[in-house]
Amino acid sequence: MEHMADDADRIVEMIKRAGNLDALKPDQNFYDAGIDSMKALDVMLDMENEFGVTVPDERFVKARTATDLAALVAALRTG
Repeated sequence: MEHMADDADRIVEMIKRAGNLDALKPDQNFYDAGIDSMKALDVMLDMENEFGVTVPDERFVKARTATDLAALVAALRTG
């Protein structure tokens, strides 16, 4: 569980960088915080590079928080 929290924190940083955001919490909806589809694509590509997984578009768009994305990364790692 701690590993997933660490991943969520790393993903928060990716989202903040992509959206030029000052603050974002792991359970905060990043679309509501100002991330649009182009910025979300940058986050998805950063995640793929950082975590070594291929993130399916249809699963990525259903995730709304860094915590959701960390759970997705965990699921992709385990197959």
